[in-house]
Amino acid sequence: MRLLIRSFAALLLAVSLPLSAAPMHSQFLPPDDLTLRDAEPEQQQLMQVTDYSVVVGAQRQSNQQPIPVTSPLMIRLKGKSLNKGASITQVLVNFDGESKSLKKPIYDDKSKTLTLFYPQAQYRVIIDLLRNDTVYVQFLSYANGHIWADLHTGAVRSR
Repeated sequence: MRLLIRSFAALLLAVSLPLSAAPMHSQFLPPDDLTLRDAEPEQQQLMQVTDYSVVVGAQRQSNQQPIPVTSPLMIRLKGKSLNKGASITQVLVNFDGESKSLKKPIYDDKSKTLTLFYPQAQYRVIIDLLRNDTVYVQFLSYANGHIWADLHTGAVRSR
């Protein structure tokens, strides 16, 4: 009987261990056609969003001619880290309506803040996700310099 219990416990432990070193939530990554993610990520931050706030700013720099007026749009996400070793506590989602290319995602370990940049056209999509679903933020960085970051929902059953 003891041997049976030990065997069952060992089986449960083996089944609970990951089969590969794939990152958590890897099912939400797009196909890796260029094999940029062929190795384990050096760093992974995974956070479940619990709170968000929208910040619409206005600034006018009076020391420049002509005087530029800008109105930055940002969403501040707060949440809880989900994977071992993750230290992320907040995400700043910045929207850019003018640039032809976006800045790369940046994770600042000191402030535990991930900064993401999206085109302004994605604002409504992101707000809809935050209002209607559980949202996760994922950040992966690889030794080859590749960086992946996303906002995604969990699997949602269609109606």
